Amino acid sequence: MKKIVAIIIIAILAIGAYFGFRFYSKNYGNNVAKEGFVLIPHNAPMKQVMDSIRPYLSNVESFEAVANDKALAENIKAGRYEIKSGTNNSDLVNMIKAGNQTPNNFRIKDFDDVYQMIGRVSRKTELDSVRFAKDLNAIAIEKGFNNAEDLKKFFFNDTYQFFWTVTPKEFFDKFNTDYNEFWNAERVAKEKQSGLSRDQIYALASIVYKESGGKKDEQKTIAGLYLNRYKKGMKLQSDPTVIYAINKASNFTKQIKRIYYKDLKAPSPYNTYANAGIPPGPICIVDKNSLDAVLNAEQNNYIYMCADPAKFGFHKFTDNDVEHAKNAKAYQDWLNAKQIK
Repeated sequence: MKKIVAIIIIAILAIGAYFGFRFYSKNYGNNVAKEGFVLIPHNAPMKQVMDSIRPYLSNVESFEAVANDKALAENIKAGRYEIKSGTNNSDLVNMIKAGNQTPNNFRIKDFDDVYQMIGRVSRKTELDSVRFAKDLNAIAIEKGFNNAEDLKKFFFNDTYQFFWTVTPKEFFDKFNTDYNEFWNAERVAKEKQSGLSRDQIYALASIVYKESGGKKDEQKTIAGLYLNRYKKGMKLQSDPTVIYAINKASNFTKQIKRIYYKDLKAPSPYNTYANAGIPPGPICIVDKNSLDAVLNAEQNNYIYMCADPAKFGFHKFTDNDVEHAKNAKAYQDWLNAKQIK
């Protein structure tokens, strides 16, 4: 009799262990065959979720069973979800139900135009560039501007993190907050001391950024030079403004590597060879260092600068037109030798 009882107990334990193992494997065992990211748009049906996640699963049926147990179909949250090795079905389902998506890095570089930025940003968002531009245009109009291009000064050249589901409003709000934090009491005081409007500061900062290639080393020196020219009533004569003027006229479809004399006459208020004073706005999205360089410009006597062919990315500065002519010839000779046209 004892033997029979023992056998029954062992059988019960074995059956329990079998079903327990199945339950554990279904819910808590690794079910990721390969790593990657799954994009689930708003209002996606369960079939679309299954089609998206299927390539990453070892056992599709077990995931579907857990999804049904946890009522995933009624609680799908849109997002970009990272599928990591070692993740179980329960965690995968809970991740989607909770909307625990993984943010993406967005590199906001020195775009000439806000719409260029929108085109690049929208590659990493649920919304396409047309919708993104439309909503940013609406935000600009609400703020009293003409369109999204007038929002250029609110954006900073830097790397940010956003979710795939970010809306244009959420996107802009991040930069608007950053903008307001940047313009603290200390910087506003320096702005007033400069005698420049904020738009002029941004325009100069964009020139400084382009002329320096984004490197901090020379930015304060360059800012001082252009402020000297501006205060003396001289034309700024910045090559990047000519490039911007030509590119803007072509809707930013041209790629200019070298400026010729004929280009200096390009009819545009941004062309600082054709017009005196500071351009009406920035020629690119600037970084914070360039703005600070203008607010904290180096006190110098320079009024000329020329790219230094012996030190790529840097410049030769002078207050002497004869020396500048010599520097300019050396640079032109270098361009010709390199056959840069």
